[in-house]
Amino acid sequence: MLKPLRGITVIDLSRALAGPYCTALLADMGARIIKVESVNGGDTARQWPPFQDGHSLYFDSVNRNKVSVCIDFYSDEGRGILSSLIAEADVLVENFKPGTLEKMGFTPARLEELNPGLVVGSVSGFGNTGPLKDDAGLDQVIQGMSGLMSVTGPGPGSAYRVGVPIVDITSGMICAFGIVASLLGSRNGERPSRVSTSLLETALNLSAFQGQKALSLREAPTPQGNNHPVISPYGMFATATESINIAVGSDKQWRAFCSLIGVPGAVEDPRFITGADRSANRDQLSELIETALASKAAADWVPLISQAGIPCGPIYNYTQALASEQVAALGLVQRRERRDGSELPLLRGPLSLDDEASEILSPPPLLGEHTADVLMEFGMTHDDVARLEREGRIVCGPAKIGAQR
Repeated sequence: MLKPLRGITVIDLSRALAGPYCTALLADMGARIIKVESVNGGDTARQWPPFQDGHSLYFDSVNRNKVSVCIDFYSDEGRGILSSLIAEADVLVENFKPGTLEKMGFTPARLEELNPGLVVGSVSGFGNTGPLKDDAGLDQVIQGMSGLMSVTGPGPGSAYRVGVPIVDITSGMICAFGIVASLLGSRNGERPSRVSTSLLETALNLSAFQGQKALSLREAPTPQGNNHPVISPYGMFATATESINIAVGSDKQWRAFCSLIGVPGAVEDPRFITGADRSANRDQLSELIETALASKAAADWVPLISQAGIPCGPIYNYTQALASEQVAALGLVQRRERRDGSELPLLRGPLSLDDEASEILSPPPLLGEHTADVLMEFGMTHDDVARLEREGRIVCGPAKIGAQR
């Protein structure tokens, strides 16, 4: 069982996707995640589709292995509870609009007073400085402003969003990396850090060589559809049945590929001799390849090309991908049962240590499911919890306080 972060407690004030994705990764590594939610409906993602039996699958996708405590952030009692939780924690994660945490009374000075060893992880839209620092940032807005949409689409002049909220997801990854780095630094004698990233910073860093081209050559890259922007043949190619992805990344692979598909003469064709030649004459090359591939079905070509050491694969939808043999062999899909008895298949985290994969120990929590347990663990009595629940300062999950009366 993966537990490198065993003993680390994280107070998770984040909502939607970037912050919860960060804390899901920390939970995968054994950290205890106490998700503190508002009495006004909790994490906003709980209200977002798709739904199954009243449960938001959007929320469920990134809130495995956590407990939920539901309090009134803006009441004296709620702030007192949150202060107690922060004082005993190792990490605080939030992705509020900049300044929100301070408005709740948790300024940097207050956090330092409560817990001098606290690592604070923050994800914002545009960063901590600059003219846009106070603006709200959402994934698609940042995809557009970072240039990411400008290189995604069928060809020049188009601009498509990536089909998943890639900036939110990767920003969560970056924040988790920064938190772990700060925890390691603390162990080595460094002062605990305030770790921060933004959707804009992450999205621009995703540009890799495309961004470097714009910086160094002052040329704006354009969409190349399903073709790699600089390597050819590398993209989606039609066969006698459905299309497949093929990536020929070297001259050695090119020679083997030409022999395999029955066009050995292409190796000596002056249009295709070098990688630069093949990229410059991409359209003619694609026509040649697809004419050859039309002789067999995709299911026949994929194993032939793959066994020759050339990356190749089918193009699945998510239902097909999740049902594939490789996904099953990796144990990526695990089934758990919510507290209300409903079953939920979930994707485990993507990391393994010493060949041991991360595991889903508990399903996403119902709103306030663990409020009573956690508050009594932190010193409150059953009567204290019951009173706060009656007064609307906290929300307790099903079958908690009522079951004990």
